[in-house]
Amino acid sequence: MQTETGFDPQTAADDFDIVIIGGGLTGQAAALALSDADYKIAVVSGPPASSDGRTVALMPEAQSLLRDLGLGALLESQGAPLVRLRLIDDSGSLFRPPSTLFHAHELGLEAFAINIENHRLDAGLHEKLASQPHISVISDRFDCTATHSEGRSVTLASGRILTTRLLVAADGRQSQTRNALGIRSEVKPYDQVAITAIFDHSRPHDDCSTEFHTRAGPFTLVPLPDQRSSLVWLTKPAQGQELSALSDAAFSEVCERQAQSILGKMQVTGKRGLIPMARLQVEALSTERAVLVGDAGHAFPPIGAQGLNLGLRDAADLAASLKGHADPGHSLACQDYGQRRKTDIALRSQGVDMLNRSLLSPYLPVDFLRGAGMLALSSIRPLRRFIMEQGIGRPVSQDGSRSQNGLQRFLSRKSS
Repeated sequence: MQTETGFDPQTAADDFDIVIIGGGLTGQAAALALSDADYKIAVVSGPPASSDGRTVALMPEAQSLLRDLGLGALLESQGAPLVRLRLIDDSGSLFRPPSTLFHAHELGLEAFAINIENHRLDAGLHEKLASQPHISVISDRFDCTATHSEGRSVTLASGRILTTRLLVAADGRQSQTRNALGIRSEVKPYDQVAITAIFDHSRPHDDCSTEFHTRAGPFTLVPLPDQRSSLVWLTKPAQGQELSALSDAAFSEVCERQAQSILGKMQVTGKRGLIPMARLQVEALSTERAVLVGDAGHAFPPIGAQGLNLGLRDAADLAASLKGHADPGHSLACQDYGQRRKTDIALRSQGVDMLNRSLLSPYLPVDFLRGAGMLALSSIRPLRRFIMEQGIGRPVSQDGSRSQNGLQRFLSRKSS
């Protein structure tokens, strides 16, 4: 991988206000979120990824952003509401608590989230990008970048050179752009893989997502339109390989047993995915005329549907940080973005890590604490509300405003 090198701006072929490396869901959403400011934007994207059974449960703030981008009709027609969330301890613990059921109405919401297949959301974002006159989609790959007096140069694998005032790295956990920018990152691999799939089933899901907490990680079924659900199953790599080698019929039978037949007869449809799990932390989300969004800046196991929701909040906060700046790469704008995102990312990352490690721990004290926590969630109403609010990120109320100070409300109720 080449690192930053010197550059003569007179040799540049194309000039943009913003260059986004990565045409995945977060990269496309970021481009659309920034398009209202009439910036000239380039999205550099490789070949589209094939469908592998992945879906995303879009929480209220992510929904609000996507509706603002003109994707409301897609969410309504292709997504399924997640109205209830059921947690079941299937870890074999001696301190096994009763199952816990959350209802969106407890927060005054119609649904916690809308679950939609990734490839359908990708198609909707791509269609919107194509309609934006200020956005160019370039089929190419990132090679290297350099700073100069007026911004940055970006050299692509084809040899094409772009100049820009702001470079946005949205090229995933293995981000070559982040590495070329010299932003240090730390990857902590988990002894887990995630199996993804989509099922037809004989019983209705009743808009309820069910998460079985097993010793190897959560086994989660999330509603899709009609009698269909998506699966995210975190398990040991060896078991993941064994399950991936099964025929569709045999895999479906295993999943039906693991789900305790709550959805009746299950039949996998389409391709399955197998994804290694790791936690990624970076030293900074911004540097000179560059920022990180999405998995380029944070990544962790898909527990609680936090990944893409965080990426979409990155896009929204980047647009907010750039608002009022004629120069999108201004140091104050980049620094403001990093500050806006720091706490949100840290809290989500640490919360997911703690829950995942508690499931993997074989020690009885950890089992007891987890069981006590689940029991508390079943019986302490202010705690239930606080956890639900935190779980959906920065919730959006019915009038579209953000709910604030959930922790303060919880603590004040607890003290009273």
